[in-house]
Amino acid sequence: MAKTIKRIEKDFFLKTLYDEQLPLVYLRNRTMYTLTLEKPVKGEMHLSAKEQIAGLYPRRKLELSFDIRGMMLKFSVEIISIKETHIVTEEPEFLYKDLERSYSRVPATSELRAQFEVSADGYVLSYPKITEFEDIDMEHLDEVIRRVDTKNLSGLLAQIAAWLKGFTDGYKMVLFQKITPSTIEERLLAETGRILLLPSVMETIPEGDPFPKKRLITAETFRRFMESTGIEADQLDGAISRYLEEKQEAHICSEVYIPILFQGYVIGYLHAWSGQEGKKPFTYDVLETFYQFAGVLAFSFKENGYFESGHIGSRPFEGKIIDISVSGILFAYPLGPLAEALETDKELSVQLAVPERTITCAARIVRRYKDSLMTYCGCKFLDVKPEDLRFMFEYLYGRPFTESDAEFLAGHV
Repeated sequence: MAKTIKRIEKDFFLKTLYDEQLPLVYLRNRTMYTLTLEKPVKGEMHLSAKEQIAGLYPRRKLELSFDIRGMMLKFSVEIISIKETHIVTEEPEFLYKDLERSYSRVPATSELRAQFEVSADGYVLSYPKITEFEDIDMEHLDEVIRRVDTKNLSGLLAQIAAWLKGFTDGYKMVLFQKITPSTIEERLLAETGRILLLPSVMETIPEGDPFPKKRLITAETFRRFMESTGIEADQLDGAISRYLEEKQEAHICSEVYIPILFQGYVIGYLHAWSGQEGKKPFTYDVLETFYQFAGVLAFSFKENGYFESGHIGSRPFEGKIIDISVSGILFAYPLGPLAEALETDKELSVQLAVPERTITCAARIVRRYKDSLMTYCGCKFLDVKPEDLRFMFEYLYGRPFTESDAEFLAGHV
């Protein structure tokens, strides 16, 4: 990670840059250009290039770097004016040191192609997604559930219905496949992935969560959600009371909403309710069994191919190269399911091809951002072969690869 140099230290480095006439390096179109400071930096930088640089014009950004006592520094400035080999720019706001990448990245040539392959046993789906979740453990399910044939989805639903008859007056399953969560309960489940339990609508929402791995929507979570909808803090108690009164008016005594979770996605939920006093309450043991049923149901959906269209697997794709160096690459890929799988720290297989050579290596995504159209991934190369590294260096920078370059890269790539 690059470190920003503080103002006093920056002024010192810029003074040294002029006093010692250190060379500034600018890379463009596989050519390395050298510039020097013509006068001390005071609001502007007056630069002199050894040769005229084509393609530069006012307001264009210059990415410059220089070496000072073995430390590589880099900065970006905007050109104010240019006349032949004399360039005037703004003073850099920041200098950066200790860069993870040892050499500046340069725009890719038109002949360079990059193909990537992402491998993951995961899914990219259109359902609501949560960040913290617990996948169902098929080896530790209750015996009554373990006997279910997960390929037989209708049989599983029948078993759930038979089990629920003992303590409910009704239940239903809702999937978020074609609907957007809209009710209070649906939005709560979609945002938290947790169980909403109303043991008795004559009382209130549970204050605590007895499960070792938190699974319940507590009263505090419910209050925060209601507040996020625009209800003022001093009106929350009244809003929650009205919510419970509406349940009573609908002749509901107790109810529970169990999310159906699959790899962090809230696929839908199971909803059960009781309208009769004296019915078996929704105890925590009942909730545990119900929660396991929801997990087996999600697994059954997977077994029956419901999520196959969103399975990532090993998938090659071509990315648009934004810039590249011998230590890494920044590429863009259109927004979509595959782009969602390109997460920070994920490793990719990379193939870089030019007419003279094809290089294959691994890379790790170290940063990721997106705009309205594309996802951008900054990657660090992991295992480039020495002969490929030499070729890549000479191809990108247009000069021979020296021993000093090898020593420098050994400590930075």
